[in-house]
Amino acid sequence: MLRLLTPRRAAVVGVLGFALLGAACSSNDAGTTGTQTPAAPPTTASSMTASGPFGAACSAVPASGAGSLDALAQDPVATAASNTPDLSTLVTAVKKADLVDTLNSAQGITVFAPTNDAFSALPKPTLDKALGDPKGLLTTVLTYHVVPGQLTPDQLAGSHKTLQGGTIQVSGSGQDFKVNGTSSVTCGNIKTANATVYLIDQVLLPKS
Repeated sequence: MLRLLTPRRAAVVGVLGFALLGAACSSNDAGTTGTQTPAAPPTTASSMTASGPFGAACSAVPASGAGSLDALAQDPVATAASNTPDLSTLVTAVKKADLVDTLNSAQGITVFAPTNDAFSALPKPTLDKALGDPKGLLTTVLTYHVVPGQLTPDQLAGSHKTLQGGTIQVSGSGQDFKVNGTSSVTCGNIKTANATVYLIDQVLLPKS
């Protein structure tokens, strides 16, 4: 014999029915749209390949005027360096070695430019010896910081032959690079009219 549902039981059955119907619809929707793709892991700044200037020291570059990025891009590299206060010691050394015209007239080079602090970190006898031999030791050291071709950040890691004739080794990726294992790039991928410049925090010394 069939038993009639009481109003209370009918209400419970109705709620359960709607719940089951909702679950079925959700299941069908999931089948239609496919499984959800897990979110990609966050990308850190150091893992991203820079398309423009990068590095903590870039914050010191003025937004406008002679030393701004727009102005540097219009000048050849030695002239651009002379408008960069943090490269004043390098500019003095380049002038002393009579390399201004050589660098300004070069077509497509990469310059690893030691900052003033990098020169200050050199032992004074070493710096004095180089400055005292502008056509010899000083020229050797300076041209060791110059690589033919304009290296983009994604081309930076690896071994590169310098104008001096020796090689430098760059390690790292993204926006975090070291040169010869000790010198860090503090502001990189700066464009000038004929060069790409990477500021570094230590002077590179070629093997004797």
